[in-house]
Amino acid sequence: MISLHELTKVFAGSTAVDRLSLEIPGGQIVGFLGPNGAGKSTTLKMLTGMLRPTSGTAVIAGHDLLTDPLAVKRSVGFVPESGALYESLTGLEYLRMVAALYGLETGTADARIREFIQFFELTWDTLTDKLLGAYSKGMRRKVVIISSLLHNPPVILFDEPLDGLDANAAVGFKTLIQTLARQGRTIVYSSHILDVVERVCDRVVIINQGRLVLDGAPEALCAAHGGIPLEEIFTRLTGGGQLKERAEAFAKTFEA
Repeated sequence: MISLHELTKVFAGSTAVDRLSLEIPGGQIVGFLGPNGAGKSTTLKMLTGMLRPTSGTAVIAGHDLLTDPLAVKRSVGFVPESGALYESLTGLEYLRMVAALYGLETGTADARIREFIQFFELTWDTLTDKLLGAYSKGMRRKVVIISSLLHNPPVILFDEPLDGLDANAAVGFKTLIQTLARQGRTIVYSSHILDVVERVCDRVVIINQGRLVLDGAPEALCAAHGGIPLEEIFTRLTGGGQLKERAEAFAKTFEA
């Protein structure tokens, strides 16, 4: 469902993504991990067609990213880390606009929107009476997630999707994406919350400085590294191995 070969992005002489090659089948939830600046968001933006690769190839749901970018966009749902919205629109206006961009009729779109707001415990009045600028962070996040799923895409890309969601909404969301994967959707889940990734994802991909450094099932990776948790594997591979010692030493500078 996702096939990357030597995918590369260079900004002003600086390589953000360095010859990344991956094969991701349908029905799989892949945790996409890396420290800040590793190239995760850049990779996701290339997969949506928001950024053009410097070199390499990507095929998404059977469509070539470079030669058929519109078909790729139709096949992908994307929740960006920023969660930016048109704040001068109501929630319903925004969701109807997104639905129209994907060619959904208003009646079909509204029926799906009602199903989603019931799932996320929102109300129709909230969508119609308040501008998005007045929404809480969690409510805005829910609207962004709904917009990414309205057109029922086969590939869904999440960049820190739980940011702003309360505990109940987060539990519901995790169950939702696991169910979508069982139905055959491919889900790429980028997050810094490693314990959630370890519980939810079928596979973990770690990149550092734009390069692939580890790829495998969470249980197998932990077993191969002596049974240590994924968090510790991550810190060892991405240069954070001495973080605990550094934190303890720094905290001691505050002692009276």
